[in-house]
Amino acid sequence: MTEEEKGVDLLNQLEHILESDPLIDEVGFIHPSQFFILNEEAGGVLPSSNHHLLQSEDGISSFWNRDHKLGISIDILLPLYRAAKNAFMAAIAQYKAHGNPSVKEEKSGDENISCHLESEVMKHSRALLLLSSDFGTAWNSRKLVLSKKQDLSMFMDEFLLSALVLSYSPKSEQAWSHRRWVIKMIAGNYTYLQEVLGKESELVEKIAEKSKMNYRAWNHRCWLVFYMTGEQVLHELDKSRSWAGLHVADNCCFHYRRRLMLRILECSCYKQDPNASSGYNIEIYRVWKEELDWNKMLIERYIGREGLWLHRRFLSLCWIKHFATDGGDLSCHSELKTDANHDISNFLDNEIQYVHSCLAIPSDDFEDVETQAVFSATYILWLTKQMYECEGIELQQKQLIRGGELKILLKKHRPEKSFLWDSII
Repeated sequence: MTEEEKGVDLLNQLEHILESDPLIDEVGFIHPSQFFILNEEAGGVLPSSNHHLLQSEDGISSFWNRDHKLGISIDILLPLYRAAKNAFMAAIAQYKAHGNPSVKEEKSGDENISCHLESEVMKHSRALLLLSSDFGTAWNSRKLVLSKKQDLSMFMDEFLLSALVLSYSPKSEQAWSHRRWVIKMIAGNYTYLQEVLGKESELVEKIAEKSKMNYRAWNHRCWLVFYMTGEQVLHELDKSRSWAGLHVADNCCFHYRRRLMLRILECSCYKQDPNASSGYNIEIYRVWKEELDWNKMLIERYIGREGLWLHRRFLSLCWIKHFATDGGDLSCHSELKTDANHDISNFLDNEIQYVHSCLAIPSDDFEDVETQAVFSATYILWLTKQMYECEGIELQQKQLIRGGELKILLKKHRPEKSFLWDSII
């Protein structure tokens, strides 16, 4: 058997497995020696209905499939990829040629050929994408077929395929982009869309557990916010809190929470009826206050985490611009209105006291504690600048900086920026 024939045989085996087990949700590339271990862990050879251990003609194990998991031997990747690529390129060329108007006139009414070619394109592109996740032409060919078919079940199958690709390549931009394209295509089905968004959010969280600092996954989750209802946004904000509290070093999750909170503010601006929006604004007020308190707790628990201080900057700025300077929407809630009327002074007093507590560095001078002091100092300097830019808020810098202690601290721990400290303090 030639190398090309071997590749075609391997491709047929792979496509047979994918057809026989459409619920495969994870794929991995393993060394041939691991097949024996996998069989032992599985308790030996099981019936072919739920277990496949396929070998090439030379007796070498090529594929392992059990419990909707697929293993591919790394020894066959090169011939398998070449065969998949050649099969796909031939299929897409025939499909496009058949769609040519001049050819279509000669073969008018021959829908069977068209359906067969579409099936070949989808089949070979699926196998190719499991071997090369960022093969853009393969993704685009699937879009071409799907956009013509407009079949909801086919769109849902794309979620399964892209999730399978992400199981071995969680940072594949093409796979995430394809999922967004599918969501746009089914956006007209409003009821089902909300269910899809919930599952998408869960998928990102699941992948984020395995793939740390996955910007592409979190960017995808932020993109989903645009399609969420107000109630779903509040639910996501509440649901993501526990994950963020356990992954404070991953700033992507806090960026996602900021996107959710901005969406909440956008939704409040769309409400035109003051009576209808009052209750919603009260809810926003409470959400922001709870987030500030929660952020403070995290800062005290996880010393020296810059991402937490950056998140506090966002919360503080929105608090000042949207709540502390205007309590009109809280008029029917006397308790909250009283708080809002005094928020600007109370908020600043609380922040000043809190920052000064963080500036107290113990004699042992642990690095994390020193870092915490620097972050708190730069935070209050940043807050001072924001005060100057907010209309109707007058604040003298001496109210925030007492006795030049911030300048002394910053020069001590960040001497390389002494010129900057002299110019702003």
